[in-house]
Amino acid sequence: MTEQQQCEEQLSKAFELMWGKFPEPVMLVRRDRTVIANNDLCKAYGMVPGNKCNAVNPEQHRGCKANIALDKNEAICEESSFSGANLKTYWIPVNGVADYYIHFGIGIAERVAALQAESTQD
Repeated sequence: MTEQQQCEEQLSKAFELMWGKFPEPVMLVRRDRTVIANNDLCKAYGMVPGNKCNAVNPEQHRGCKANIALDKNEAICEESSFSGANLKTYWIPVNGVADYYIHFGIGIAERVAALQAESTQD
């Protein structure tokens, strides 16, 4: 096992402990946009570790601030819109580990649930 694989294994374990049950989809991502780990809700939405974070919906990732967050080594928060809902999206560098960040948006789960409810009523 390489040093990078060992690091990612440790990061994945720590991520699961901290973010596994978070009520919004959350990903641990490498600078190259490879998803290293994701929480339960993110898995339910189809995100798979090893894929690129923008693979599921490239349009939603046009305003990605990951490189800014990583280059400045500080959390970035941006307000945006998703299917008519206001979101707060975060890119948070992992403390002490270069080129890895946590990515999530507050409001996604609620909006997805509403969209699913609307589609079952049609």
